[in-house]
Order: sequence, then C-alpha cells, then structure tokens
Amino acid sequence: MQDFGFRDLRIVNDYAAPFEAAQLEDSQLTVKSAVGAASVMAEARRFSSLAEAVADCTLVAGTTAIGERDIRQDVVSLQQAAPLMFGELQKDGLRVALLFGSEKTGLTKEQLSYCSLLTTIPMFAPEAARHLSMNLGQAVAVCLYELTREGFEGAKELPVLHEAAATAEDRERLTQLLLDVLHATGYSRRFPANASEPLVRQLALQLGVSHREAMTWMGVLKQVLWRERQDVG
Repeated sequence: MQDFGFRDLRIVNDYAAPFEAAQLEDSQLTVKSAVGAASVMAEARRFSSLAEAVADCTLVAGTTAIGERDIRQDVVSLQQAAPLMFGELQKDGLRVALLFGSEKTGLTKEQLSYCSLLTTIPMFAPEAARHLSMNLGQAVAVCLYELTREGFEGAKELPVLHEAAATAEDRERLTQLLLDVLHATGYSRRFPANASEPLVRQLALQLGVSHREAMTWMGVLKQVLWRERQDVG
C-alpha cells in the first residue's frame, strides 16, 4: 500500500492480539510487520464486522480466485474492474473498498454478498490445476498496481538519461576504425562485398547512437586492432 500510495488499511479480524502487536512493533520503529511502511500500519483500523468496515464506502470490490465453488455473482477481470474503481475514486467524497479474504480460504459467500463488484486476477491454468490462487501480498500488489498504472499523482518519476548524441565526426572515426579492423584481420579480402566503405558507414550509424556508445566501440576496436598487430609482429 505504501509503495502505490494507499493508506487506509482496514482489518476485519476477531483476533485482536496479533494486530495490536503488529501496530506496537511499528510504533517502536521496528521493521517486523511493515518494512518502510510503519505509518500505514500505525493508522490501520480494526473492525469486528465486514459491514462496519465498509459502511462508508460507495463501491465494494471483492477479489476472488476462480475455483470450484459456485459463485452466483458476475466476476470481471481486474483489467475491466480497475477503470470502474478508479472512476469512483475520482468522484468527490466517494470511497472504494478493495476487499481481500484470508490467504487460506479467500472470501466467504457471505462476505462476497457485501460486494457490488467481483474481480479476479487472470492467471495461467496448467492442465492438472485444481484451484488457481495467489499469495495474498502478491494479489494486493497486483491489484493496486493495476489501479495506478495509468498514472498516479505523486508517483516517483523514472530518471531521464540525457546523453550527447554521436556527431558525424564520431561516426566517421568509428567507420575508419571498423575498416582498419576488417583489413587487419583479413575479413575484407575474404568478404569484400561485406566490407565496402558505404556499408561499414551504415553499420557505424547503428553502433554509435550516442557519443558514449561511439567512444566505447572505438575503444573495443582499438584493442582488437592492437592485438591483431601484436600477433602479426
């Protein structure tokens, strides 16, 4: 949740002790429960019932694996459900609940009845597979990624690599070095059609797109040329 910018974690759990212990750990700046996301855990709320947990939500989306049980509600793929949830989130004052069940059993039929939308993560089905399911943490990550992949305010931008383009001089120097290597190794004598200067110049255009790439290739070719001349000498 921290990685994708979500903060409102609600837990429906009859067992208070483990939840309270996890919150205590994070309040003491330990990292056992939520590495790098202590604030999400500290602000999490525990509810005694699902109805109470989703009472203020206008859309409740339940997640389910496609298994052997009979589900009487329509289930749409995550790719179809994400725009519906995202659209609801864009409306002022509206709140969406994305509901996950226990890792072992998933959501019960009663819990699914609280959902206005059911969604599933499409998965590969081997021939002998009885029931397809996902690790709970992985499922949460996939769903939150799908909600944010079209763009998310506050997302960390990928660094832009600014490289100087190779100049015509760079490419000509690279061309001449390539020709020197082809002559020194005898390649141009064996395959003259492949070693014509116009063709080699076109190859140089592909090798040295940036100045750094051109310099790297020139360094490699100089080493090849030096080694070839050492062997001949």
